[in-house]
Amino acid sequence: MGVVVDGRTRMFPDGAMKAYFGNVLTIPYGVIGSEDLGLMSLAGVADDVHRWVAEAATGDHFRGLVDWVEALRPKPAAARAYLGGTGGNEAMSCIVSSGMTFPVGKADFGTGLPAFASYHFPWPAGAGYVMPMPSARGDGDWLVYVHVAPEVAKVMEESTVFQALENSYVFEY
Repeated sequence: MGVVVDGRTRMFPDGAMKAYFGNVLTIPYGVIGSEDLGLMSLAGVADDVHRWVAEAATGDHFRGLVDWVEALRPKPAAARAYLGGTGGNEAMSCIVSSGMTFPVGKADFGTGLPAFASYHFPWPAGAGYVMPMPSARGDGDWLVYVHVAPEVAKVMEESTVFQALENSYVFEY
């Protein structure tokens, strides 16, 4: 699983990149086999994820990334999470990102405020993704967009955490 980390505030905590247009991202990742994952507690999984995200959520990491990109130009590079993890085994890859700062309730493009907004972008090599966003209602709800393997979707649908989005949610306000 890879987690998208925004580097703007990590490189410049004073907000100097606030007006910058474009992404400053890194995608740290971790690999845990399904058998090991099944034996871990949720807190244990969270600790592992926190450890590898914290290593990449620093200004030094992003400055090093800028140097790395400059040294490799113009050779294309892809995150290992896109390629199914490490070691060449079959793996389910999943990128976790966040659209929580997107101002859905203020995005008027001349047709009025939206009742619904979403992100969709296909990740390379069939990697899945999870993208939470604020509801356009502005009531604190989250809409979580997922593109995952059917067996992962089934587990999510059976959980008590997620509810399927229905038309009545979008059009009732």
